[in-house]
Amino acid sequence: MDDQMKKNRLWAYVIIGTLALISAGTYAYNEYYIYLSVYLWFGLIYGMCLQYGRFCFASAFRDLFAVGVPRMVVGIMIATVLFAFVGAFVTASGLSTFHPAPTSFHAVVAGFIFGIGMVFAGGCASGSLYKTGEGSGSALLVILSISVSQAIFADIGGWTNKLVPNSWRESALSKGLPESIRVEDGWLDQYLAGYVWDQPVTTFAKMSGWSNESLMGAFLGNLVIGVIVPAAVLLIVVYLVWSRKSYMRKNLGRDQPAPTFADDLAGFWAMITANKRTAIAGLVLGIAAGMHMFVIQGLRVKFGVKNAGTLLERMGFDFGISVNGTVFDPGYWYVTTQEAQWVGWTIQKLGGENMDNIYFGFVNGIPNPAINPADWMSIALIGGAAVMALLSNEFKLKRPTLELATWALIGGALMGIGSRLGLGCNVGAFFVRVSQGDPSGWLFGLGMIGGAYIGVKVFNWWTERRMARQFEASGI
Repeated sequence: MDDQMKKNRLWAYVIIGTLALISAGTYAYNEYYIYLSVYLWFGLIYGMCLQYGRFCFASAFRDLFAVGVPRMVVGIMIATVLFAFVGAFVTASGLSTFHPAPTSFHAVVAGFIFGIGMVFAGGCASGSLYKTGEGSGSALLVILSISVSQAIFADIGGWTNKLVPNSWRESALSKGLPESIRVEDGWLDQYLAGYVWDQPVTTFAKMSGWSNESLMGAFLGNLVIGVIVPAAVLLIVVYLVWSRKSYMRKNLGRDQPAPTFADDLAGFWAMITANKRTAIAGLVLGIAAGMHMFVIQGLRVKFGVKNAGTLLERMGFDFGISVNGTVFDPGYWYVTTQEAQWVGWTIQKLGGENMDNIYFGFVNGIPNPAINPADWMSIALIGGAAVMALLSNEFKLKRPTLELATWALIGGALMGIGSRLGLGCNVGAFFVRVSQGDPSGWLFGLGMIGGAYIGVKVFNWWTERRMARQFEASGI
């Protein structure tokens, strides 16, 4: 083992040791901190899985549309199905923390904007977090851009209010929200309270006539009908369009008879198992995401709370708690909201007002990042990715070029806007919702696929245009 590898391993141990000290020290101070530590350690697992499997939704669609490689799409579907399988047990036990989102066309539009942004940025929200752990300066800019754009978009008003349909405004004002939440001053607030909240909230279980907690609802409705069947259809389409031809050419040759059904089964299985590293990461990621819900709900029962805001108030931290006494506490893997809270908290501390809107003031709050459960998860996710990158000798500090930085900022801003319109990103609005039988997740996914396709086309056009100019300038 050379000196660099020894240093990398030492730094990996330092990261894990630091997280262990934080977890043990805070628990010794107050047992309520175990709630935050659960987020911390699951965040570490998420980061390690993402880095190990090179898990990135932007890479998945970019690789598929640009070069026809389905590896990452397969990995994402494996993780989704496994999360759904574990989630079905958790739901049937009555310990699920998941709440479905409103279902309508807005999810498609939001996913479309997000999909374009993640291709421009070179990484989705979760992918940018783990790449930050690898030392990527460009990925860090993406996270900053997502965070700032969300915080600004959450409180946007002024001339944008003129774009709000009168029906949205009237519906929002009729909700009877607290006076501190100035719905009439915010475009996003009127969109949320006046349109999104009026859309149906359902699951595949309820659509099939079962409750989510019943065995039929959890396993047949949400798992089989809501996840396994559409995931299988998607993978079959990916195989037929992108993988089948190359597999048959490679394994059967040109002079062989027409492929049989058995040949297609072998080809489909070969696609599923083509990259064991990604498959293993998807397996662990899916199981961990399901167990995260189970453990958090168990702690809520233990402490007699429904939200971490109550725990923070008991510990004496009342700054940044929403008007409902809540903070962002999803109870499962989630990205983007906690990063936006960093910016919202900073703006508030600098004298701005960010607690008069629905996003921060009514639902998520802006508590100090040091005692924000979801913040612990994101920081640990970056740390987990750094640990895996260090152990595999893949960690390297990389400064972005001006061009990459520009794409990162533009793409991050689009992802931030898409996240707020869709009430989540590639993780919260797609991965989690799909796996828990929420039809709005598939709608966001459809939009994200369409946006990624357009993003790839635009990015390829820009690259070809730039290369043509370079050749012209060099006289080639």
